[in-house]
Amino acid sequence: MTDTEKKLLILAFIKTQTLTVLSTVGDGKPESAVIAFGETENLELIFGTSNTARKYKNLQNDPHVAFAIGWDPDAYMTVQYEGTARELAGDEAKKYSAAFAVKNPRVAKYASLPDERYFLVTPTWIRYTSKKETFEISF
Repeated sequence: MTDTEKKLLILAFIKTQTLTVLSTVGDGKPESAVIAFGETENLELIFGTSNTARKYKNLQNDPHVAFAIGWDPDAYMTVQYEGTARELAGDEAKKYSAAFAVKNPRVAKYASLPDERYFLVTPTWIRYTSKKETFEISF
């Protein structure tokens, strides 16, 4: 399987999921949270959070993140994802938050809150696991 085919398989799976576990590091300790997320065609992940949340403060100090996506034992498909998060602002924040809300309509209510912030995560490493295959891609 080519890298392009692998990326398409990962993207197809990620598009079926609406929740993920996000892990960040704060004060030298790992912290995780279940969050809603969106994605781009380039396998970037989008999420929003309050600027009062621990994850926001953690990302200000260390932009490296990890995600676990998919945990249906019957489907036995998961993605482990590591990447670098970047806070979005202005028109870029509006563009990506709109795409995020299309996938997760219930989060649209947070977009107008003054403390809401959006992040775009660029992948550095992804591991895909299913009943049929397991593979890794580094970026």
